[in-house]
Amino acid sequence: MRLQMIGCSHHDAAVEFREKISFTNEEAGKALTLFRSRYPSSEIVLLSTCNRVELYTTSDDESRIDKNAVASFLAEQQGLSVDEVIDQMIYRSGNEAVEHLFTVASSLDSMVVGEAQILSQVKQAYDLACTWDSVGPLTHGVFQAANRAAKRVQQETEIHRRRVSVPSVAVGEVATEIFDNLADKRILLCGAGEMGQETLRYLKGAGATDICVINRSYERAVSVAKAFDASSDLWDSLEHQMMDADLVIGTTSATEPILDLETFQPVHARRGHRLLLILDLAVPRDFDTRLGELANVYLYGIDDLASACERNQREREKEWPKAKGIISEETNKFMQALNHRATGPVIQRLREQAHQLKQDELQRLINKLALEDTDPGSIKEIEKSFDRLINKLLHPPLASIRDDAAEGHSKGLLEALRQLFNLGD
Repeated sequence: MRLQMIGCSHHDAAVEFREKISFTNEEAGKALTLFRSRYPSSEIVLLSTCNRVELYTTSDDESRIDKNAVASFLAEQQGLSVDEVIDQMIYRSGNEAVEHLFTVASSLDSMVVGEAQILSQVKQAYDLACTWDSVGPLTHGVFQAANRAAKRVQQETEIHRRRVSVPSVAVGEVATEIFDNLADKRILLCGAGEMGQETLRYLKGAGATDICVINRSYERAVSVAKAFDASSDLWDSLEHQMMDADLVIGTTSATEPILDLETFQPVHARRGHRLLLILDLAVPRDFDTRLGELANVYLYGIDDLASACERNQREREKEWPKAKGIISEETNKFMQALNHRATGPVIQRLREQAHQLKQDELQRLINKLALEDTDPGSIKEIEKSFDRLINKLLHPPLASIRDDAAEGHSKGLLEALRQLFNLGD
């Protein structure tokens, strides 16, 4: 059995095509069931995210489930032409498919290299396949190995520890450096768009519990706040909310600052000596830069944060060769184990065949020479001679088979052994 992958990602397909080919969880479950019913001996895992759609398959009958068969299935499911699917999607098989999966799971193929979300998405795809009973020995083994490879990259390199998005740097490096703990801090988030929601995810991940979201559209603020278990307030409450805030974050798309120095000065006076951290992630800026000149106010603008992102990106790039080395090592380890497992049944059948031949010939010799009444010890010695002869005859080909397995069966000796000794599939 050999793993194969057909798929597309942000690297090679436009978002319009990825939208056409993507699956919801419900659609994925139906597709897994249909594929298995159509190809009963197959295994299949479907990974579908906003940035990639990949189908991992394998089968006892590789002649039926090839690139064209899987492409036709995908085209049928999503109402596309087969040519469109083949033109827009890449294909990998064997160790290349395994290495690709390990690379994806380790977030080395992501739009933001090192982002943690992809590993959980790979796990969810595998869990969904388990739920719909579409996994088997090979897909189970390779997805478990992908998880191990990703964990090694996380633990042995700095790639995942270097934040490269503005919200992640703002929350993970600046806010947590100013405040030892966000759980007891009052946080005001201005803006409920994509940047605001990404920031909310990092805030919740850092342990923040007291968050208020304000937005020009109050309904939008309520909806986003509810999704993140936060509170919400009217846009006009900005000055009031800043009275009690420890951390204020700006993520709006306003064309002018939402708060200038003159408006904030009375608020600042009533705050006393309490520290205020302002993270301005907006372009154009949400907060008057002069606010940072006030006592006990720390203001970080987008340029400060962007430079940290660039610095971290450079540090990640230094770790890239080490991470790729881990992926290569884990791929080779998995393929060697897989190839050795493939030789096991064939070697066992060969030994069983040789043992049966030995028993038949030994019994024929005993009958022919009327050795039934011979000393059992002598019979045992004759049997040992047969065993030694068989072992000496089998040792060179079996040693060559094992060496070939370690090299990925590149010489085709396993298949030759099957044919020469009529060992079946």
